Parts: sequence; C-alpha cells; structure tokens
Amino acid sequence: MSHSSDYVRKVAVLGAGVMGAQIAAHLVNAKIPTVLFELAGNEGNAYAPVESAIGRLKKLKPAPLGDTRLAELIVPANYDSDLEQLADCDVVIEAIAERMDWKKDLYEKVAPHIKKDAIFATNTSGLSINELSSAMPETVRSRFCGVHFFNPPRYMHLAEVIPGATTEPAILDRLETFLTTGLGKGVVRAKDTPNFIGNRIGVFAMLSAMHHTREFGLGFDLVDQLTGPAIGRPKSATYRTADVVGLDTMSHVIQTMADTLPDDPWHAFFGAPDWLRGLVEKGALGQKSGAGIYRKQGRDILVLDINEQDYVASGEKPADEVAAILKERDPAKKFAALRSSDHPQAQFLWASFRDLFHYCAVHLKDIADNARDVDLAIRWGYGYKQGPFETWQAAGWKQIAQWIEDDIKAGKTMTDAALPDWVHSIEGVHGKSGSYSPAKQSFVGRSDLPVYQRQRFPDPVLGETFDQGTTVHEDDAVRIWHDNDDVLVLSFKTKMRAVSPAVMQGMDKALDLAEDGYAGLVIWQPGEPFSVGADLSAAGDALKTEGPKGLEKVISMFQDVNVRLRQSPVPTVAAVRGMALGGGCEIMMHCDRVVAALESYVGLVEVGVGLLPAGGGLAELSMRAVENAGDTDIFGFLKGYFENVAMGKVSTSALEARNMGFLRSGDLVILHPHELLHVARGQVRSMADAGYRPELEGPFEVAGRIGTANFKGVLTNMKAGHFISDHDYDIGTAIADCLSGGDVERGSKVTRQWILDLERKHFSRLAMTEKTQERIGHMLKTGKPLRN
Repeated sequence: MSHSSDYVRKVAVLGAGVMGAQIAAHLVNAKIPTVLFELAGNEGNAYAPVESAIGRLKKLKPAPLGDTRLAELIVPANYDSDLEQLADCDVVIEAIAERMDWKKDLYEKVAPHIKKDAIFATNTSGLSINELSSAMPETVRSRFCGVHFFNPPRYMHLAEVIPGATTEPAILDRLETFLTTGLGKGVVRAKDTPNFIGNRIGVFAMLSAMHHTREFGLGFDLVDQLTGPAIGRPKSATYRTADVVGLDTMSHVIQTMADTLPDDPWHAFFGAPDWLRGLVEKGALGQKSGAGIYRKQGRDILVLDINEQDYVASGEKPADEVAAILKERDPAKKFAALRSSDHPQAQFLWASFRDLFHYCAVHLKDIADNARDVDLAIRWGYGYKQGPFETWQAAGWKQIAQWIEDDIKAGKTMTDAALPDWVHSIEGVHGKSGSYSPAKQSFVGRSDLPVYQRQRFPDPVLGETFDQGTTVHEDDAVRIWHDNDDVLVLSFKTKMRAVSPAVMQGMDKALDLAEDGYAGLVIWQPGEPFSVGADLSAAGDALKTEGPKGLEKVISMFQDVNVRLRQSPVPTVAAVRGMALGGGCEIMMHCDRVVAALESYVGLVEVGVGLLPAGGGLAELSMRAVENAGDTDIFGFLKGYFENVAMGKVSTSALEARNMGFLRSGDLVILHPHELLHVARGQVRSMADAGYRPELEGPFEVAGRIGTANFKGVLTNMKAGHFISDHDYDIGTAIADCLSGGDVERGSKVTRQWILDLERKHFSRLAMTEKTQERIGHMLKTGKPLRN
C-alpha cells in the first residue's frame, strides 16, 4: 500500500458495543490511530460509557487485543462534544445496534463533520445499504458502503464489502485494499441483499439442518457429531454454534430473513422452531446464559431432548455404517453412498447437503458476483474446509445436479424451485479461467487490485493452482526454491514442520546455496504452523541407537546450523505464522530478522517434555538481555526470560512475542498472513542492498552464579507452594544456569559457545532421567504434557 492519498492515517468507530469496541481493538493491533465514539454518560463523566467499553476489551476472551496495553491507545469520544474529531479521519466505521432508525439519526448528526474524501462504512450484518444510504447527504452518498466484520473481528478472516447503488468504485477499491493489507482480512464483495453472502448461506445451512433434524427424528448432539469435523466443518457444528452465537441472536437473524425475504422460495422455513422460541422465552440463550441447547452440569455436558422436554446426557455417536461412509476419501463415492443408504443419519446428511446446494444455485446470481465469492465467504466466515460449490463440484457436478432434479420431481426437497439453467450448461463452477458468474454467463478470474500482487499464494478454491516457483533442491524433509529471482526460500515438509536431523541438513544445504550466489534466505512455510519444534521421536531414536553420544550429536548439529543462520554472510529472514514452538522458536530467533503474522504463537516450551531449549535459544536470550539492558542491570531482563522459559509460556500474538523477548524491536508484525513471503523477500533485498554483514560478536557479561541463586529462590518458593514438582525444579535450575552463564562470577564475560556448551550438557543429562523419558513418551502418545 503506497503512501498516497489512499493511506489511512486515522479511523473513527461509531458505537462502542461488542462489535464496535472489538473493531477498534483490531485497528490498534494494526497500529492505526483510532477514535471510539459512544453516547455521552449522564453521571458526571461524559466518557464513562466508552471508557468502560475500552476497559472490557482487556478481559474479553478470546482476546481482541494483541497486547492489552494497546487499549490505552484507543481515543475515547462522545457524540456531544467530540464530533470535530471526525474531520481528520480517513475512514469512519459505524457499528451501532442493527436498527435502521437509529443508524439514520446518527448519520444526520455526523455527516456534516466528515472529511470530504473519507470513506463512510456501516458495519451491518444484513440491513439494506441502499436504504441506509438514502439517509446520507448527497455529498457523502458516493463514499458510503457496507462492511460486515465477522465476530470476533480480530480472528475471523472474512470481511464482506457491500456497495450501494451510488457508491463510487474507487471507494470500494480503497476500502478493500485497506481491509486486506491494513487489517489482514479476506475481502469478499457482496450484493446488497439481506444478510449478504456469509450469513445468507451459513444461516440457511443451519436452518436446513434444523429442519431435517426434526424430519429424520435425530438428537441435537448426534446432528453435531454428523455436521462437524466429520464433514469438514468446525467442531461447534450446528447446534453448538447456535449456543455460541446466542439463541436470541439466532432467532433475530432468522426473523430478519423472514421479514426481508418474502419472495425467497424457502420462505416457509424462515421461522425459529418452537423449541428455540421456548428456550429464548425461558432466558436459556446458550453459552452466555449458561444453558441453551446444551447445558453444563458439573463436568457433564447435557443436551436438550425435545421429546422429554428436558436435558439428558449427551454423547450419542453416529452409526458405524454412516461413520464408514464419511471416512470414504472419494467425494463422488461418499455422496453416492449417502444418497443410496436407508439409514436415517445418512438420509439426513444427503438431504442437508442437497438443500444447501439447491439454495446456493438458485440464489448465486442475486447475492454474489461469482461462485468463488460464495465459497470463500463460507470458508472464511463459517470455518468450512470447503465451500458449498466446491463440495458439490468435487462430488461430481453433473451427477449431483441430476440427483437434485430427481429429488425436486419426487417432492423431497424443501421447495420445488427449479435449478437455474446455467447449472446444466457447465461442468462445474470452478475452472482454469476462474469461477462462474451467472450474471456475466462466464468464468471470471480473481481481483486484479494491486494489493493482491502481495499474495504469492492466496487461498485456492477447488482445482485452482499457483505456479510453485523453481525448485533448486527437494527431498522428504525440505524444499528449497526461488521465484526466478535472487531470494532463496526454504520450506519444511515434515509433519507440523517438526525439526528432524534431515530438516537440519536441509537448512545447511539452503545456507550453502544462498551463500553461493543469492541475495539471502527466507524460511517460510506454506500455511501453518511455522514449526512445532524438535522431532521428539527422531531424538528418541538417536538416544536408543547411539546412546547419549547420538543425542549430543543431534543437538550439536542443531546448534551449529542455528549459529550459521545468525552468522551467515547473507541475510536470513524467518516468515512466521501460527505456532513457532521450541526448536521452531529457536530457528526464528537466530534469523537476522523475523516477519511475523499477528496470529503467531511463540514460545520455548521444552519444559513440557522435561527438557530445556538447547538449539541456542538460551544463549540468544542471554545475549539479548545484555543488548536490551545497555548500562542497566541485566538481571531485570533475564528474570522475564527465565519465567517465560521455565513456565513454558506461549505468546498469544506476535505483539506479545515481542514483549516476551522472542521478537526484537526491528522485527516486523504484519496483519495478512498471505503477505508474509512478499514482505520477507523485501526485507532480504533491503538488507542485501545496504551491504549486509553479520554483527560482530565478542564476549558478553552474564549474571553468573548469583543470577542462578536468585532464580533458585523463585523455584524454591514455587516448589514449597506445590506449583512445581521436584523434576520441574531440576529443569528450572538448569535453565537458570544457562541463562546466567554457569558457575562464574557476576559480571564475567563469556562467549555464545560457552552457553551453547552448557545447554548441551544440561539437555543430555535431563534426557537420560526417567522422569523426562516419561514426559516424552506421554507427549508422543497423547500430544499433551505430563506433570510428574
């Protein structure tokens, strides 16, 4: 995004309710100066309502702020005394309650104060943009549009942008660019129809599942078993999702569909079922009220049984034959088996999919430009692994279309609306030249907005492939490649990108190649995680076959390649998203620079398997303490680092990873994960252009045995309070010894290698203990840490 007239310097959010406040939080996550407006309070402090909304942001879970201290950067404002603050805002986002009359009143009040080229966007989940626009003065109407953030706005990738009839196209381009790079969103343009794309299709999928639950006499928890991960949808499936959203909200959305879509062929089904209305009347609104469709009782989860009119134990499992069908890998065989089975659970699934496909086909032309926008909206907004059109096409476009036709004729579908003609004229909605647009009667490619040049590998839809670049070396563990330019890229291929000896050899190989004629090296993974750390089973094998010597060899190899990352004559950059744990965190820390997506979860977690970081992570933290302390005492910095490592703490964002010392001040945090590679390459080039040389390293001061003694005091207290076990105490002491530089006087100077030797010595000793081996075994078996 260039610093032209499109640069967004400041944003105002109108309305400090749940959504408005969280949108403001995400804006400050992105370093955008933000003013948050709310009605003035009447008791003495006019800012009380907005200040308490900002205060609540620090307590909300999942956390809307990447770092709670950012709350102080949101500027509180009220409509009585602060409207002049709107004069220098480039974007104004209105997010008050979903009431047409209230929104229109507010527009009259604020319109005179808005900058002449500002974008004004209403955050609504379904009100008509054209009707709202009519309340705007002519001068603002061309810059008015809808934007629909999904809740919670920090984590949900989807943002729908909805033009009104009078919205200037350039305004939409500006807003889409800002939402994409500025806020890290996946933007889909919707038409101005009720509930837009995501909720129109997503809520219909839930309504159709609710209808067929009753038709086939199934229990709510059974339906959740059938409509969750088993068919590539989130764990919350159908009814748990309703509980999380709130049954009152759910009823409201269904009512909106009933009121605003009188001509929808499925209109007869747009009503909250009796049981849902009954729960809302009783105040059982779902998760927020402690009971809804599900209720927690002690440790048990109970589920509503309509026939019993009461809560019963949940946990009904799908029938074996249906579970077997769902495990079928070939979508065409799976759908054929669901349709031909007599089992009510299979019949339920076929009917739910069929009616969803039917609905999407009939409405595609009205609600979206093309099928890709529908599929991405449902994936990004509802967490489906595949969108409805992708699922249909994967299962055989023509065959499914024929079966839908047959079911319409047989009176089995929810409505007898005919499939549109275009369905029969194509072989599928996604093809080589793009995705089908019924309005244009052709396949359309992706947006050509310049912002998308920054995404080398966007989210592909079914059958979409992107040029993978030129491979220089590939084996089972790594791929080393480039884009016909001078930046080399290394990607790991192991499960969860675990660091095995073969990955370490691949890192060495990549550095050899990079130093032999490239500007530098980027370590980047297609997708998440960055790396969950050492391959424990490989370390276990080395211990079994060669004993402690074998293990020492593997650790030395890892230390050597990490030091090489730091000392290479070419710049090295880690592009991080998702988890960077243990050895993955150590690799990242040894690169010259890190470019991290906001959603990066970073930590040295070796204590969970009874070990300590031994890939140079403690040496690196010890050196960073000196760097950060300047002339002050290093112990203050070491203390925070020690707590993070000894407790195995993981950052909840890249911003927090910076506070914890895992990222340095020169490292970058960006909002859109698909822009990581672009930015990381740019960093390599700029360092190379500046005549990059690695930092010279001399000996540095350490806290010595006094530092270790101080840490031991902390550990002793924790052990006395039964917060840690004897074995945790042992591991903590070893971590303290490494961070403090071992058994030397305070203020002594040591080298990086000195601490690497300490790491290796302690790691090998701990690895031989029975308790650590129990922890490793437990982690490999269950994937969970053992406290022993």
